[in-house]
Amino acid sequence: MNLIAFEGRRPRIDPAAFVAPGAQLIGDVALGPEASVWYNCVLRGDMNRIRIGARSNLQDGSVIHVDPPRPGGPEEGYPCLIGEEVLIGHMAMVHGCTLRDRAFVGLGAIVMDGCEIESDAMLAAGAMLTQGKRIPSGQLWAGRPAKYLRDLTEEDLAGMRAGVAHYVALAKRHAAALSG
Repeated sequence: MNLIAFEGRRPRIDPAAFVAPGAQLIGDVALGPEASVWYNCVLRGDMNRIRIGARSNLQDGSVIHVDPPRPGGPEEGYPCLIGEEVLIGHMAMVHGCTLRDRAFVGLGAIVMDGCEIESDAMLAAGAMLTQGKRIPSGQLWAGRPAKYLRDLTEEDLAGMRAGVAHYVALAKRHAAALSG
């Protein structure tokens, strides 16, 4: 793992979080307890802040970035605010958006500036959520650009919760393997 300070801001990692070798955390990045950042992820909080809540995971090769305040844009710019128990699939690109608790971003999906994925909502693998869009709680969106596909079932939601538990346990196993 590579922790890089940028202009006086340095990554802050809860002691119970896992950051895999090869991950790059730059600038104003904060990870909550039992969050996991997997191999070869890049979290670049150089121009705004990145916050990742407890038990959330960013799977291998994902990129998290932000935008600064700009004329005509929101006063705070576009930070990346990721709640608790969020699942972000391998090779996802998450940029200047808000992912509420228990949101899901599928493999290779793109979430653009100003987007919001509400709690218990899902963006399908390979989908692209274009700037400023919002996925309401309980919905699955898919496609490029992403559009409403269907409501999530109780089985879908249970699968998401199981995914969170899986990654919390797996992170502990990887941490033990790396320290031994």
